Amino acid sequence: MIKLDRYDLAILRILARDGRITKSRLADEVNLSISPAWERVKKLEDSGLIKGYRADIDWTAAFKGSRIVVEVTLSRHTAQDMRRFEERVSSASEIVQCFATGGGVDYVLHVVARDIDHYQRFIDSLLVEELGIERYFTYIVTKVVKDVAGGPPDGVDDLV
Repeated sequence: MIKLDRYDLAILRILARDGRITKSRLADEVNLSISPAWERVKKLEDSGLIKGYRADIDWTAAFKGSRIVVEVTLSRHTAQDMRRFEERVSSASEIVQCFATGGGVDYVLHVVARDIDHYQRFIDSLLVEELGIERYFTYIVTKVVKDVAGGPPDGVDDLV
């Protein structure tokens, strides 16, 4: 784990909010000159903390699709079973996020489908593939209340 100071945390928060910020504006916001600020960005990229830069797209404005949250519990919890499930999830374009979780549910998936029929056909295909899914629960997203990318909330710098 890389040791972060307040400048690194500030840079991470700013880049999470605005990945297209200019070098000079970033330096101004963190109160450093351009070279030291940019060296820190490069260090954060090289360490793997910054995994990439991308646009935040409002896909619901681009197409009329359905967002679905799915809880998945596997019947067995061997490394091989979990790896097989995770590899299949990674290759599924319908699944835009997958979280392995503890506490009764093994995975939480965020699925985007053209409609509910498309979603159900997709889930049926996963069940046919015998990925070890014991049960799944489907939750249709009716409204997005909060959807933010970014760093930790203010005030948790002491956790680093």
